[in-house]
Amino acid sequence: QKTSFHRPQTLDFKNGYAFSRLPREGVGGDTLFANQLSQDELDDLCTKGATLTYGQVKRPAPSRFTPAFVAYDKKVLKFDAYFMEEVAISPEEHYRIRQVGLYYYLEDDSMCIIEPKVKNSGLLQGKLMRRHRVPKNEHGDYYHWKDLNLGIDLTIYGRTYRLVNCDSFTKVFLESQGIVVNPPEELVSDPYTEQRRTPVQKRVMPTSPDPFRQFLAYDTKVLRFYAIWDDTNCAFGDHHPCIIHYFLADDTVEVREVHKRNDGRDPFPVLMRRQRLPKIFVDKNKNFPSCVLEITDHEVQEWYSPKDFAIGKTVTLLGRTFLIYDCDKFTQDFYREKYGITDFQPVNVDKKPLEKVPQVIPPYNGFGIPEDSLQNCLSLFPKPPRKDIIKMLENNLKVLRYQVALESPVPEDKNRRFILSYFLADDTISIYEPPVRNSGITGGKYLRRTKVTKPGSTPENPIYYQASDFTIGSTIEVFGHRFIITDADEYVLNYLERNAECFPAATVQSIRDHFLPRKVVVETTSSGFPKKDLDDLIVEVQKEMKTQEPFNTREFHEAFHHFDKEGSGFLDKARFLTVCDRFNVPTSTILLKKV
Repeated sequence: QKTSFHRPQTLDFKNGYAFSRLPREGVGGDTLFANQLSQDELDDLCTKGATLTYGQVKRPAPSRFTPAFVAYDKKVLKFDAYFMEEVAISPEEHYRIRQVGLYYYLEDDSMCIIEPKVKNSGLLQGKLMRRHRVPKNEHGDYYHWKDLNLGIDLTIYGRTYRLVNCDSFTKVFLESQGIVVNPPEELVSDPYTEQRRTPVQKRVMPTSPDPFRQFLAYDTKVLRFYAIWDDTNCAFGDHHPCIIHYFLADDTVEVREVHKRNDGRDPFPVLMRRQRLPKIFVDKNKNFPSCVLEITDHEVQEWYSPKDFAIGKTVTLLGRTFLIYDCDKFTQDFYREKYGITDFQPVNVDKKPLEKVPQVIPPYNGFGIPEDSLQNCLSLFPKPPRKDIIKMLENNLKVLRYQVALESPVPEDKNRRFILSYFLADDTISIYEPPVRNSGITGGKYLRRTKVTKPGSTPENPIYYQASDFTIGSTIEVFGHRFIITDADEYVLNYLERNAECFPAATVQSIRDHFLPRKVVVETTSSGFPKKDLDDLIVEVQKEMKTQEPFNTREFHEAFHHFDKEGSGFLDKARFLTVCDRFNVPTSTILLKKV
């Protein structure tokens, strides 16, 4: 009749630690008795035998199971072997002995064969057979380590290997498994390789005179001279360093040219091939075709010999003149022993250093800035002049703006106003003219952003305008045009006051004096009259002005600027009323008097 079979919970956490506790109820919620034995205790009671005097007999723990791939991991049997390979295309050898190493991996009963690589052997060596289980016969059996022993022939894929030796681990392992290891054999070497290694017997020099005695005595002995070939008489000629080799074995001469890196010449080292060079010719007829026929001993009276070469001597070889200035150690020993010469002081052939011609910078042509144009004189591929990156980052987007007037005898230019911008990042200047309607002059960009030199500076040492040169009333000459500074931006005053230590006191004081009247007007206006009442008064005046006849507002503003000759931004009461009378504005109203 039981329907619930769930097990009680015995795993829990306490203070962050996992622990197990005894169940408080049985399976399905049955009641547990306090003295009830556990299942492990019941199993022990069932299997417990008779107890001895000193306790129960302890049974040994069962041995731990270890799989084969773990027990035999990285355990390899290594055998030294060789096989014979037929050679059918060589008359010098009919077979070849190739020595290999056979490796048997105990973890998976796989095998591989590796042949040590021999330099310049001409054979494909290395891994001859990749690692895998090698089939033993046609019945699907595979080779096992029980099939391997010394002194046996092992046939794998039609090739027979002779196992001759093994390492100590392999021998100990086979003997531990009850296999009697055969005695090792000697590893057979390749007969052709051994034949190549045997030294060639040198021919014994006969005591009697022999025509080849010179060749046998002086073979591989060469005299080396260092010379200079002077080719400056020809067009584009130069001094060519050369090496003259005199071969004592057959009295031949070879001339090699020494090339330097990026010398502009073709990389042909041999200037004259190895040959016997004639020194004196026999008198021959003028019609003898010497340019076609080869030179023989009949046409030559004397050939060049070692006595014709010496340090400081000039020799002519096939029409080219060479000055010998030095020789090597072997050549010095040869001449000291053969001719008794002891003076081998080398001749100094180093060129005198050319006088450095001072570079003359051409005058500035007026295109671009002088620093940029100067790069065309310093390099074939001009690079842009370096910029002060730190200054550009510190003064990025910092611009000082001034209002300037054009100083010109033309009457139309007197009322023209310009905005001069000085960029602190790179000390450049740009000039912009605000457009004025019906003035007849097209406004816009007057000068693009560029550096401007001061009058009197030279193109070689240009002096550019700095921020300290801009004061109220000062004259700025820009490419022949003169501008007078009449006003400045409030940012100029703030920047100069923050960095007063970087500018002259006269420059800072000039800007302060210019902005002083404006500050007085602002302080007077803001302190003497409440702002709310001022706003209400402006609204009432605007309503009153709308009821009057319309007038030209632009001319009204120009009249205020005309009377404000000092540029202070304010007028006295008398001038203000005069302007209002000129434009027929009633001056007797209470509102106008308040204004």
